[in-house]
Amino acid sequence: MSTIGIIGAGEVGSQLARAAVAHGYQVVIANSRGPETLTHLIDELGPSARAATAADAAEAGDFVIIAVPLKLVNDMPVEQLAGKIVLDTNNYMPWRDGHFQAIDSGEKTVHELRQEQLPTSKVAKAFTHIQAPRLFLSATPPGTPGRHALSVSSNHPEAVELVTRLYDEFGFDTVDNSPLSESWRSGPGQPAWQSHAHQTREQLAANLAAARRIRYPVRG
Repeated sequence: MSTIGIIGAGEVGSQLARAAVAHGYQVVIANSRGPETLTHLIDELGPSARAATAADAAEAGDFVIIAVPLKLVNDMPVEQLAGKIVLDTNNYMPWRDGHFQAIDSGEKTVHELRQEQLPTSKVAKAFTHIQAPRLFLSATPPGTPGRHALSVSSNHPEAVELVTRLYDEFGFDTVDNSPLSESWRSGPGQPAWQSHAHQTREQLAANLAAARRIRYPVRG
């Protein structure tokens, strides 16, 4: 039985924890306020989950999900994430996080920055263009006609393979939108983002292809 470390216990992290437990995974989850503040969530998740620090969640996970925004000064446990596949659910939202010049200029994507901050990990952009409640509402078994699809971007084929398997377990088809330099195509304001409620594999592939670089709105 695999263990998933989750860093971030907000709406996305908590819902991914619920989905993971429902599909037989062990979960070790952390937030920024300390394990003692996650009592209610752990009680809900049951014996397959426990709360920990971010470093402990990273250490415990066979792979790790980061469900918090990126900061320009790294705040993730680099040593404990070394050698591991890291699924980054973050989206670049300058109205929330402030402007990052490297992203605004098109030089890099937010997930390339995450990969630079975690140089010994294998970062994949995953679960970024689906609202948290739809992880259960939109999930269907493999082979279901019109099955909802999600994209993955990574510089590492083994990370794409893991995310593809996890998507399938959770109820979704996959479109590979690699490498990380192409991950902007599923970001806020793009066709794939705007169609988050439901898009098939074919529709998602078309929406990714139709993406165009946009000027991000000024915060506020």
